[in-house]
Amino acid sequence: MALRAVLFDLDGTLLDTLNDIAGAMNLVLARRGLKQHPLPAYRNFVGDGAEMLVRRTLQHENPSDAMVRQCIADFKAAYTETWNICTKPYPGITGLLDLLAEKEIPAAVLSNKPHEFTVRCVETFLPRWHFCAVLGEHPGRPCKPDPAGALEAARLLHTAPQEICYLGDTNTDMQTAISAGMLPVGVRWGFRPASELLAAGARHLIEAPAELLALLG
Repeated sequence: MALRAVLFDLDGTLLDTLNDIAGAMNLVLARRGLKQHPLPAYRNFVGDGAEMLVRRTLQHENPSDAMVRQCIADFKAAYTETWNICTKPYPGITGLLDLLAEKEIPAAVLSNKPHEFTVRCVETFLPRWHFCAVLGEHPGRPCKPDPAGALEAARLLHTAPQEICYLGDTNTDMQTAISAGMLPVGVRWGFRPASELLAAGARHLIEAPAELLALLG
């Protein structure tokens, strides 16, 4: 079936946010006198929501649930200080969005980043383009890889799931696409290696954003 719409992951796919996420989380750890982590470690910490980010950074501390909840709140507060310092679109993303707009191919964003930050990042760093939906982590919306958010995006795109290409950079994204009945496409410029994407079921891997156009025909 022909593809008629694109659903994007945000962190590691549209935007390079790693420095700002790591900066916020390391600030939380430093304030608690805990070990901070080098930037590359955050490639494996991010992607599954704020709670999993906190649990992964605290994995050697045997944290209580109460400590995790407090660190999530502290991370969200710290991220308000760091969210826009280094974040920027990946090379080629703005050109891809221009081409999608020119061809009238609708697009949406689905992220495990807290919803308020997802919206803020899209509005700030990708203000020129219209997205039919911008969905982040929300109490009423299960995190990926649950397909609920992807299926909600499909409804807002007015497009059948099997006609949607889901573009992401983690195993979570590929699992989400498969569960929702979408085409899973992995990006090579993001946070995780190709081997992870392929093992999770990626049907295609692309090296640069413009390569997506060939899949869309």
